[in-house]
Amino acid sequence: MRNYRTVLKIAPAFLLAGTMMINAQQDSTTREKKIEEVVLIGYGQRKKSDLTGSIVSVSSKDFNGGATSPEQLIQGKAPGVAITGNGGAPGSGSSIRIRGGASLNANSAPLVVIDGVPQDMSKNEDGTSIRGASDPLALINPNDIESVDILKDASAAAIYGNRASNGVILITTKKGAAGKVKVNLSTVASVSTRMGNVDVLNGDEYRTFVNTYGPNAAKALLGTHNTDWQDLIYQEAWGTDNNLAVSGGIKGLPYRVSLGYNEQNGIVRTNEFRRTSLAVNLSPKFLNNHLSINANFKGSFTDNRFPNGGAINNAIYFDPTQPVYMDDPRFGNYFEWLNNGSLNTVSNRNPVSLLYNTRNISSVYRLMPSIQLDYKLHFLPEMRWNVNLAYDYSKGYGSNQTSPYSGAGNGSYSYSPYEQEKKNKLFETYLNYVKTISSINTNVDLMAGHSYQDFSSASPAGESLLFNTNTGETRLTPFNAYEDQLTLLSFYGRAIFTIANKYILTGSIRRDGSSRFYNGTTDNLWGNFPAFAFAWKINEEGMFRDISNLSTLKLRLGYGLTGQQEVAGMYPAYSRYKISEETAQYLFGNIFYPMYRPEQYNPDLTWEKTLTKNIGLDFGFFSNRINGSIDLFQKDTSDLIAYVPVPAGGLSNYNTKNVGDMTNKGIEFTLNLTPVKNDNTTWDINFNATHYTSEITSLSDAVAADFKIPVGGISGAVGQNIQAHSVGHAPYSFYVFRQLYDNSGKPVPGAYVDTNGDGVLNDMDKYFYKSSTPDALLGFSTKVTYKKWDFSTALRAVIGNYVYNNAASNSSLASLTTNDYLQNIYRTAADYRFGNIQLWSDAFVEDASFLRMDNLTVGHNFGEVFGDRTNLRVYGMAQNVFVISDYSGVDPEIFGNIDNGFYQRPKVYSLGLNFQF
Repeated sequence: MRNYRTVLKIAPAFLLAGTMMINAQQDSTTREKKIEEVVLIGYGQRKKSDLTGSIVSVSSKDFNGGATSPEQLIQGKAPGVAITGNGGAPGSGSSIRIRGGASLNANSAPLVVIDGVPQDMSKNEDGTSIRGASDPLALINPNDIESVDILKDASAAAIYGNRASNGVILITTKKGAAGKVKVNLSTVASVSTRMGNVDVLNGDEYRTFVNTYGPNAAKALLGTHNTDWQDLIYQEAWGTDNNLAVSGGIKGLPYRVSLGYNEQNGIVRTNEFRRTSLAVNLSPKFLNNHLSINANFKGSFTDNRFPNGGAINNAIYFDPTQPVYMDDPRFGNYFEWLNNGSLNTVSNRNPVSLLYNTRNISSVYRLMPSIQLDYKLHFLPEMRWNVNLAYDYSKGYGSNQTSPYSGAGNGSYSYSPYEQEKKNKLFETYLNYVKTISSINTNVDLMAGHSYQDFSSASPAGESLLFNTNTGETRLTPFNAYEDQLTLLSFYGRAIFTIANKYILTGSIRRDGSSRFYNGTTDNLWGNFPAFAFAWKINEEGMFRDISNLSTLKLRLGYGLTGQQEVAGMYPAYSRYKISEETAQYLFGNIFYPMYRPEQYNPDLTWEKTLTKNIGLDFGFFSNRINGSIDLFQKDTSDLIAYVPVPAGGLSNYNTKNVGDMTNKGIEFTLNLTPVKNDNTTWDINFNATHYTSEITSLSDAVAADFKIPVGGISGAVGQNIQAHSVGHAPYSFYVFRQLYDNSGKPVPGAYVDTNGDGVLNDMDKYFYKSSTPDALLGFSTKVTYKKWDFSTALRAVIGNYVYNNAASNSSLASLTTNDYLQNIYRTAADYRFGNIQLWSDAFVEDASFLRMDNLTVGHNFGEVFGDRTNLRVYGMAQNVFVISDYSGVDPEIFGNIDNGFYQRPKVYSLGLNFQF
């Protein structure tokens, strides 16, 4: 994956070249029937030509294939939307950032709304939304999704108020339609393989290295084997995805019922994921179509087995000259390092043993019933009354178990159960009045509503078990139950005026109250979030209407305020106490008494607020066979929420506070083309590009002028961070020493620039070097249909993507100086012969720009194989086909931009069949 810098530099030109191959085919264009696309805008919908905000809509026909989670459907499809996988484990999900996000430590993910129900975006301490599931969206079957609409600017998203600073994603699932019964059966079989290995020495190379540079004690520890530990923990993983959907209408009752089963083994051995899903939709109409009902039920059940989290890192560093097994039943006959006949507790663990002698399993089920009633008043048909009731229930439970006959257990069997249930209850109602006033050639669309949403989370008390097989001692460690609750109250309204079908004015406001900021007073409880937008259909003006090939030319202006209230915990502003566990009680006489410890809190905590300005231009030619948009935006966030150090003497050394301001600004461009469209052939092309910058403009809680908030924890130094937030720099900038190099270009161990010239090398000599914010995001996709054949591919490029290679920086010759075990070394560390780890060197902040082909599909439609109502399509698909990058690690795309031996994304090869009748 190295030495591709030239190819990467020409990647944007390569992508743009596809957009130049346009064949207008004007004759056929004029014969096409124009069908206006409808886009969701939050509490309503608008024709695409009437949008005033920055909104991207992706329908099912444009989804990425092979997705196992909803966000994967739109990866690379929308400008300004960065979707980075959290790893290669099945069900691990992705992290989504729209226009770079607008927060520091608060949740930077967009609000996700599924069929009108805002999802619970809170996180547990381990980063999960529900215990036992890596990603809550992975509990939703992507095959049930009809469209995804992305609200990017405040004029579009402000209607969701206090949760819209990072954008809003509206997911609409499929519905039934009146008519004959339709059955759709699809099945996919897949095999997944790893991208590659971390570049460490093999057994022979390591023996030579130790014999050359190691002390005699290290040489004596060498084995005679040549074990590829990474090869042993990875596997070719088979999977299957099966879906059955039945839709139609019974006596005017449209329905759709779908059943799905997805089973996927991970490329790391022992990793398993199984999901069973059910979706039911009923959408009848009553009272002469005045009353529309949309009833949904979604349910899913997942079983997971997670691999041991330390197996990947231990496979990187475990001595490759040692065997997999040894004759010692204390450790299940797996090789482990010993010290005086007992387990060496500070050495690396056997990675194969970690996988097969630890067991982390979970089961998660989710139930999502909802009903939406839309009543068009008989006495005032221009007025609609909408009521939305929804309930979202999730429960996850599982356990972590360790065998006593392993290095991880070392004679003790451990069992740690966990359980959590979450509830999301929604009651929402609004009135919508739409009327065209012919006398002034104006359409009026007014909406006002109220929302109540309640979130709760609970875990029961329990006990962890530790049983020592040598002594027979059993130790039970109890843990306490907990309950959290968050309530949101909202009042909102919107007015849209369309004048002469040329000028569109939109104004909205939302007033939100969050119990998260209630501390006995209402000072910070409520927030107001207004927005305004204007659109001018220039192509409808007289002089432009005569341009026959001009389909769309629309100017958009947007201005609005949104909020953010997703911070750690439900009670950061409350004075609260934590009861001690049974192992930390106070003995008074013969009785143990629980202790109550005050927790850190901030009664002055309030919303983050983001003011967004947007100017955009939509264009289209030849009946929109060529169409696209350009957007310029700026987001100014104030009252940034961060978890920061505080002066000594409080309840903790850290607290959650509003600390400062940040600015994001950028430009987005998208272009869609249909160069060829005739009876035999259709060719569609999409290209999008985004450039943005982020800068922290102030930190009001500065202890000193150069106050920094440390972030980005690394391995090799307990409690240390490689990134920091600081004024004048992008969030998550790397804070490192400037490396010095010798004449051959190799870094000199421990030699750095004395930045301030005081003759002393310390933290004052570190500087800010690059960040996790890329310079540009590019996406390209194309689909060609020729008669019964179809071909499609999707590529993404990220330019100016920098990654800290922690796996390399945490490797050195110091591993040879231990007297009782050996560990492998990263190849660059062996070449540089670092005597000690060089954690703070900027040499390990690497340019990880890349070009990736996400998807390649070839299919054949066999047509009506069993009659005029049947259809059969067979296709082959490859995902994560290739990556071109100069990055020295396995994969340059890492969320957080710190590479510490993460679970790599697999290459996936699939064969699928879709049968309709």
